[in-house]
Amino acid sequence: MFDTQEMRAPSLPSETASAVPLPPVNSGQPIHVLDRLTAVFKHRRVAGTAFVLVVTAMMLQSYSTIPQYMTSARIEILNPRSVQISSTASQDQYFEDPEMYNATQVQILKSRDLARDVVRRLDLQNHPEFNGSKPRPRDPVSLIREARAGVSAWVRGLVARPSPSEPPPGTTRLKDETAAESALIGAFLAGVEVNQQRPTSLFVITYRHTNPDFAVLAANTLAEEYIRKNVEVRLADTTKRLEFIKTEIENAQRRVKQAEDAMTQYREEHNALSLQDKTNLVNDSLNSAQTALTRAEAERKQKELVYNQLSGLDPASDSADGIPAIANSRGVIEAKGALRALENQRGEMLARGMGENHPQLSKVMQDIATQRAVLIAERKKVIDAARSEYELARQTEASFANALARAKNESMDLSRKSGDYNILADKARTERETLNSLLQERNRLEVIANSRANNARFVDRAERPGAPFAPNSKKDLLTAILAGLTIALCLAFGIEYLDDSIKTPEDITRRLKLPLLGLVPAIKGDHVPILTEAVPHDFGEAFRSLRTSLVFTSGGEATRVIAVTSSQPLEGKTTTAANLAFALALGGSRVLLIDADMRRPGLHKTIGMQNAIGLSHILTGQTRVREAIQRTAEPNLFVITAGRTPPNPSELLASDRMAQLMTALAQGPFEWIIIDTPPVLAVTDAVVVAQKVAGVVFVVGSEMTRRVHAERALDTLQAGKVRSIGVVLNRVDFNRNKYYYSRYYGYQYKSYYGQSTVA
Repeated sequence: MFDTQEMRAPSLPSETASAVPLPPVNSGQPIHVLDRLTAVFKHRRVAGTAFVLVVTAMMLQSYSTIPQYMTSARIEILNPRSVQISSTASQDQYFEDPEMYNATQVQILKSRDLARDVVRRLDLQNHPEFNGSKPRPRDPVSLIREARAGVSAWVRGLVARPSPSEPPPGTTRLKDETAAESALIGAFLAGVEVNQQRPTSLFVITYRHTNPDFAVLAANTLAEEYIRKNVEVRLADTTKRLEFIKTEIENAQRRVKQAEDAMTQYREEHNALSLQDKTNLVNDSLNSAQTALTRAEAERKQKELVYNQLSGLDPASDSADGIPAIANSRGVIEAKGALRALENQRGEMLARGMGENHPQLSKVMQDIATQRAVLIAERKKVIDAARSEYELARQTEASFANALARAKNESMDLSRKSGDYNILADKARTERETLNSLLQERNRLEVIANSRANNARFVDRAERPGAPFAPNSKKDLLTAILAGLTIALCLAFGIEYLDDSIKTPEDITRRLKLPLLGLVPAIKGDHVPILTEAVPHDFGEAFRSLRTSLVFTSGGEATRVIAVTSSQPLEGKTTTAANLAFALALGGSRVLLIDADMRRPGLHKTIGMQNAIGLSHILTGQTRVREAIQRTAEPNLFVITAGRTPPNPSELLASDRMAQLMTALAQGPFEWIIIDTPPVLAVTDAVVVAQKVAGVVFVVGSEMTRRVHAERALDTLQAGKVRSIGVVLNRVDFNRNKYYYSRYYGYQYKSYYGQSTVA
């Protein structure tokens, strides 16, 4: 066994360098819109098939459709008020809303009653287009149309089967219609369309039919029948109204005569004219009394306000001068002026040194007392005057109130006497106004009945169309192409969305958030490619690039131990491990390749060696390491196969013997030790081995490994505290993802190396 010493633990950096240019590891690069075309190119066969089927089906539908012709007639429908003879006629509330009137005319033009008149006028019961007597064409296109119509009718019959005895939904058979005539009316109305050309008063009557001549005849006849019937309906309505108004005129004349006779009798019995004159005088007196009372009431309130301010004042107090009524009194002002002059004189005497007993000062003091009494008397006069004015104003107000009450009593008495007369007068006036209105309306209707005025007229008659409006082959082809493209793109993107497998380097760097070591192209056929054999040049170049990545990212340790694993079987981990070992050996490094997949060993089959003695024998102590190592055709490559399958592979890989073996091999003559381990999700062997190595190469099968499985496997590995992990994207189909790789690596990425060169 090799000499042993403590093994250093190399680690892979988070960023890997590669001889082949790789997409950026970070996910910050925006996704170009053309990147989405990768899904279309990948699923081009499915998308193309869907596109062809959709376009073919829609064009067959278009070409098998019976040609439809469309023609239109235009009529003008004015508001009925615009053709009224007299402007003094009463206005019909129904015609005040033009929108409602126009909408009503549209429905009349599409009504079954009007259509029945057209059907009878055109005698559609004997028309070949409607009675089924028209000869059926037997050309291939017509046969296809009949077949399509039959299939459509059969499909509609599966969904809903209306009773033959019932009319079609949305229709109501008129009372005098037979079943055959009702069917003809329904068939005729199926081609009718009426629209108003807003904001004008023009209405377009459009008719669609397979026969262009009948379409012209139907549109013009429908317009003519509407115009004719419009006049008849208006005249019939006018005649009915005229008869009704004549009857009402006779009744109104009788009521007017009765009202006037009642007024004459009342005037004779109650002298109504003198009562009316007296009523005017009483009303004038009542108005005058009301005005006088209003003025008296205002004056009383003003006097009362002044009196209330002065009634509680003390005339002897100087604070009373703060009230405007006292302060503005002339007597108060003069008394205050005289008092102020005496007080000033007293002050001068005191200033000259006169004593209180001085005769002049004593006289001035007596004058001041006298003048203050005068001031108090003046203040009292103002208060007494305010009381007198308030009492006078209150008496005046009471006098006017009594006068107003007497005037009201007289007015009420006169009103009671003349009430009956006014009622009779109002009734007579109302009856006369009603009679005048009826006479005016009768005159207007008589003029209308004689004039036969019509508010509808022809503007443009329908003309024979030169070509059918449907089917429109150009429009249908464009619609079919757009529909086909839409369905094809949706199908391609839908398949791509449902496919969550890892397909591109961007999926690894952006989804798995791990460095990408390299890409391995897919090789057609079932043969396992080995670098010692003839392989495509791009396959060999991929492993040389992978070798370069490992050399530049694994540090400078004497021996670098790398484990190779995957999430599930059949992802190419064993082939990757073998070719990676061959690539390192061909580069001049001494490499030891170990098959640690003791449950399902396959490395010996890949490189064509015996599996008599291997790793299981070493770990169980049945052989020595030197005896288990086998040489290969490549001088720098040595192999330890898996050996016989033991009952406890996980325990053997986690044993102390395995740890000692790894330590011994790391101190041996090998520069690289590549260990092929079982898939992570299958068993725990890979996690056990990954804890003892410098790094793990995780193999992902392109368009094979689901992202959820890869993430679960990586979580399992990282839970075992693996030092570093790099990813190899295996079996990449460059042709299938041509646009993606040409975008990131250039359009000459594949052709640069050639397709047939052997490594």
